[in-house]
Amino acid sequence: MTAAGASSVLLVGFGNPGRVDDGLGPAAAAAIERLELAGVTVDADYQLTVEDSYAAAAHDVVLFVDAAARGPEPFEFRRLSPAPGASFSSHSIQPEGVLQLAQELFDRRPAAYLLAIRGYEFEELSEGLSPRAASNLEAALGFLSPVLRARAFEAALAQRPMLEETTQT
Repeated sequence: MTAAGASSVLLVGFGNPGRVDDGLGPAAAAAIERLELAGVTVDADYQLTVEDSYAAAAHDVVLFVDAAARGPEPFEFRRLSPAPGASFSSHSIQPEGVLQLAQELFDRRPAAYLLAIRGYEFEELSEGLSPRAASNLEAALGFLSPVLRARAFEAALAQRPMLEETTQT
């Protein structure tokens, strides 16, 4: 817990900014970092690695932010759990695998969530988001900023059905 009694949060945005919308995770991380929120540590990288389990274990809450090639628009927000037997290599791991290693190696099980922002263009080698993905990023940031400020992750899960209803117009 932070000095003010609020939970410490690790936000990890991952993806490749050189592959158009795959850069949504790092773009979200950069935007949240500019807010300079107390108790929120921000990290961004091309992919998750085994070493991320150490950082996850040092926080009360871990929020993974990634691009989604399919799924709800403009984004999906959901809870994550450690996944026993999650596959990984020394270079890449899924969020559930990071959580599993934090539990196994450091006896820590932080609350964890995924913000999957809908993207559309992933094949081209180019920096910058497509217009539709940029719009989805803005919607996701509008949702996420107050959630982070209030540490209202569970309440945000309850908003999910309302979000899905309002985005299917």
